[in-house]
Amino acid sequence: MNRSAFKFLSIAVITVAFALPQQAAAEATEAETTEAQSKKPKKIKDRRHPDYVRCRSEPIIGSRARKRRICMTNKEWVEYTKAGTRESRGFVEDMQGGMDNNVGG
Repeated sequence: MNRSAFKFLSIAVITVAFALPQQAAAEATEAETTEAQSKKPKKIKDRRHPDYVRCRSEPIIGSRARKRRICMTNKEWVEYTKAGTRESRGFVEDMQGGMDNNVGG
Protein backbone atom coordinates (compact mmCIF):
# COMPACT_ATOMS: atom_id res chain seq x y z
CA MET A 1 0.00 0.00 0.00
CA ASN A 2 1.47 3.33 -0.96
CA ARG A 3 1.69 6.26 1.40
CA SER A 4 -1.15 8.37 -0.12
CA ALA A 5 -3.61 5.44 -0.06
CA PHE A 6 -2.74 4.77 3.58
CA LYS A 7 -3.18 8.45 4.42
CA PHE A 8 -6.57 8.53 2.66
CA LEU A 9 -7.69 5.34 4.41
CA SER A 10 -6.58 6.70 7.80
CA ILE A 11 -8.50 9.95 7.28
CA ALA A 12 -11.60 8.02 6.20
CA VAL A 13 -11.46 5.79 9.30
CA ILE A 14 -10.98 8.77 11.63
CA THR A 15 -13.82 10.67 9.96
CA VAL A 16 -16.18 7.73 10.33
CA ALA A 17 -15.07 7.18 13.92
CA PHE A 18 -15.92 10.78 14.81
CA ALA A 19 -19.08 10.96 12.72
CA LEU A 20 -20.81 7.90 14.18
CA PRO A 21 -20.94 9.13 17.81
CA GLN A 22 -22.13 12.56 16.66
CA GLN A 23 -24.82 10.98 14.52
CA ALA A 24 -25.89 8.73 17.39
CA ALA A 25 -25.98 11.73 19.72
CA ALA A 26 -28.07 13.68 17.21
CA GLU A 27 -30.50 10.77 16.85
CA ALA A 28 -30.73 10.43 20.64
CA THR A 29 -31.41 14.15 21.01
CA GLU A 30 -34.06 13.96 18.29
CA ALA A 31 -35.66 10.98 20.02
CA GLU A 32 -35.68 12.85 23.35
CA THR A 33 -37.36 15.90 21.83
CA THR A 34 -40.02 13.77 20.15
CA GLU A 35 -40.59 11.95 23.42
CA ALA A 36 -40.81 15.24 25.31
CA GLN A 37 -43.31 16.56 22.78
CA SER A 38 -45.43 13.46 23.11
CA LYS A 39 -45.42 13.80 26.91
CA LYS A 40 -46.56 17.42 26.68
CA PRO A 41 -50.22 17.56 27.69
CA LYS A 42 -52.55 18.23 24.82
CA LYS A 43 -54.57 21.41 24.92
CA ILE A 44 -58.16 20.71 25.94
CA LYS A 45 -60.57 22.11 23.38
CA ASP A 46 -63.87 20.88 24.84
CA ARG A 47 -65.21 23.82 26.85
CA ARG A 48 -67.26 21.51 29.08
CA HIS A 49 -64.28 19.40 30.15
CA PRO A 50 -63.55 19.74 33.91
CA ASP A 51 -59.89 20.63 33.28
CA TYR A 52 -60.58 23.27 30.60
CA VAL A 53 -59.17 26.61 31.77
CA ARG A 54 -61.48 29.61 31.61
CA CYS A 55 -60.49 33.19 32.29
CA ARG A 56 -62.69 36.12 33.13
CA SER A 57 -62.15 39.72 34.11
CA GLU A 58 -63.62 41.09 37.32
CA PRO A 59 -63.70 44.78 38.18
CA ILE A 60 -61.54 45.92 41.06
CA ILE A 61 -63.61 47.61 43.74
CA GLY A 62 -62.73 51.30 44.00
CA SER A 63 -61.45 51.56 40.45
CA ARG A 64 -63.43 52.47 37.37
CA ALA A 65 -61.00 51.23 34.76
CA ARG A 66 -58.87 48.48 36.31
CA LYS A 67 -59.91 44.86 36.11
CA ARG A 68 -58.46 41.66 37.50
CA ARG A 69 -58.12 38.61 35.28
CA ILE A 70 -58.96 35.32 37.02
CA CYS A 71 -58.19 31.98 35.38
CA MET A 72 -59.35 28.63 36.78
CA THR A 73 -60.41 25.24 35.49
CA ASN A 74 -64.11 24.43 35.15
CA LYS A 75 -63.82 22.27 38.26
CA GLU A 76 -62.37 25.18 40.25
CA TRP A 77 -65.02 27.58 38.93
CA VAL A 78 -67.76 25.22 40.16
CA GLU A 79 -66.21 25.14 43.65
CA TYR A 80 -65.70 28.93 43.59
CA THR A 81 -69.36 29.48 42.68
CA LYS A 82 -70.62 26.99 45.29
CA ALA A 83 -68.52 28.63 48.01
CA GLY A 84 -69.86 32.09 47.07
CA THR A 85 -73.42 30.80 47.07
CA ARG A 86 -72.94 29.19 50.51
CA GLU A 87 -71.50 32.39 51.95
CA SER A 88 -74.22 34.63 50.53
CA ARG A 89 -76.98 32.23 51.60
CA GLY A 90 -75.57 32.14 55.13
CA PHE A 91 -75.39 35.94 55.21
CA VAL A 92 -79.02 36.30 54.06
CA GLU A 93 -80.24 33.70 56.57
CA ASP A 94 -78.42 35.48 59.39
CA MET A 95 -79.96 38.80 58.41
CA GLN A 96 -83.51 37.38 58.08
CA GLY A 97 -83.69 36.69 61.78
CA GLY A 98 -84.00 40.43 62.43
CA MET A 99 -84.70 41.62 65.92
CA ASP A 100 -86.45 39.29 68.33
CA ASN A 101 -88.64 41.25 70.80
CA ASN A 102 -89.50 38.19 72.87
CA VAL A 103 -85.99 37.76 74.29
CA GLY A 104 -85.70 37.60 78.04
CA GLY A 105 -89.36 37.03 78.74
